[in-house]
Amino acid sequence: MTQKWKKIILWSFLAVAVFFAVDAGRYFFYPDVAGLQKNRPGKTAFMEYREEIWKEKGINKKISVSWVPLSGVSPYVMKAVIIAEDDKFWSHEGFDFDAMQKALEKDIQKKKFKAGGSTISQQLAKNLYLTPAKNPVRKIKEAILTWRIERQLSKRRILELYLNVAEWGDGLFGVGTAARRYYGKSAAGLGPREAAQLAAALPNPRRFRPDGSSRYAANRAERIYQIMVRRGIVIEEYDEVLKDEGGEEEKAPEPASPEPETSVAGEPAQTEQPAPAVLP
Repeated sequence: MTQKWKKIILWSFLAVAVFFAVDAGRYFFYPDVAGLQKNRPGKTAFMEYREEIWKEKGINKKISVSWVPLSGVSPYVMKAVIIAEDDKFWSHEGFDFDAMQKALEKDIQKKKFKAGGSTISQQLAKNLYLTPAKNPVRKIKEAILTWRIERQLSKRRILELYLNVAEWGDGLFGVGTAARRYYGKSAAGLGPREAAQLAAALPNPRRFRPDGSSRYAANRAERIYQIMVRRGIVIEEYDEVLKDEGGEEEKAPEPASPEPETSVAGEPAQTEQPAPAVLP
């Protein structure tokens, strides 16, 4: 190979490296994450991605989305989602390095880049601004956005945003939409079983619908529910009394914050035959 061609190849690699550095680096300044402190997000990147997929397939369908303030969401849902998706949510700064290490070890064993172990903050960054693509460059962008989100938004606001932009079915976005579609009630009226079912669907809500059609999702929902019972979030005898009386389920009192016994967060999505998982 001549010296001329060596220089051409070297400069080509440098040009590509600079392009990706600039492409990822712009996320240190764009988009306006701080604006989410008071403003609701518009149409998210995931919503646009879903519409583009429908358009390519010739499907005439519209996104279903609604907004519910955190005060209007059942505490059972908040607890179940955190148990399922990110059990260290309140204590980490955007990244759960233990979960990421375990996910990386699984990727190495399977010789695939699936990059699981995402926190709620990481999933929020991806849902708002990125696509489902699984590649190192997108993960770098996600990490930058997660870092900004954790520093500019409170944990409560992060959770509120996530619950309202997460996909809970094919084109169904927001816990309010999911509550109406699957249970015919408001997000505030969801009980512990329903909360566990919704949380169990999050790794891949288009495949693991909260309607009991997936055995994997049903088993996962039961594990989430039992963790809620062990932590005192759900008092089974109290719920049974309310059901027997035909009463409406009430919100359980906020429990103390014991050390987590176990968690299903970071669990890779599976089908009846394991398959890759949406939307940590």
